[in-house]
Amino acid sequence: MKDEKIYSIPVNEAFETDCECPVCAMYDRLETDAVDYAMGPSYMEADIREVTDKVGFCRKHVRMVAKKGNTLGMALVLKTHFDKVIGDVFELQKEYDAPKKSLFKKKTSGTDAVTDYIKKLECSCFVCDRVDNTFARYVDTIFYLWKSSDEFRENFKKTKGFCTSHYALLREKAPEALGQDSLNEFIKVLDALYITNMERVRDDLEWLIKRFDYRYANEPVKNSKDAIPRAVTKINSVNIEGQG
Repeated sequence: MKDEKIYSIPVNEAFETDCECPVCAMYDRLETDAVDYAMGPSYMEADIREVTDKVGFCRKHVRMVAKKGNTLGMALVLKTHFDKVIGDVFELQKEYDAPKKSLFKKKTSGTDAVTDYIKKLECSCFVCDRVDNTFARYVDTIFYLWKSSDEFRENFKKTKGFCTSHYALLREKAPEALGQDSLNEFIKVLDALYITNMERVRDDLEWLIKRFDYRYANEPVKNSKDAIPRAVTKINSVNIEGQG
């Protein structure tokens, strides 16, 4: 409960934001902070560099880190990560156990520690780890506030719903966090918010499409101008063109 109280401020702020998914807003804020941290003074700290050297960055976050424009920091982090990978792979190459072919089966036996190492490396990321640890606590806090704060429940009900991924996440986690009565109300509100707001964005897309027809060329734009970025948030949990 102590952690939930600590995280109440950023969670409340996200649910007071005018966006298509407050859970995306929470995640985006954590992601931005983690990227800033990776390219801030922290990269000169030995304990942080030890972690970045070991896990590196995923494809998405290495792009975000590079866009920070810290050339020296990026070069240092990459160089020492190179040192780590080269050293690890060189040692693992010595352990190579060549697959043994069978006359009767297409399958081969044997292990390759190098490819196992690289597969694990491709799934590791300093930013992902830093975000995911806190994000899980934020999600727990949503349920804590739902149970303990009338104001939060009202703000929850006033949101523009959630992206498909985070709608599923909240539905999955709710039974673990809420009692039966509270759970029933939560799911009822959550389901209605999702469908109502998906339909709203769908209708905005439909109006955008109609305006390409010359018969609707002089009709008002309504809410169709930014329908595509909002729709991408709803379906893909991606923030484009500054939309939440």
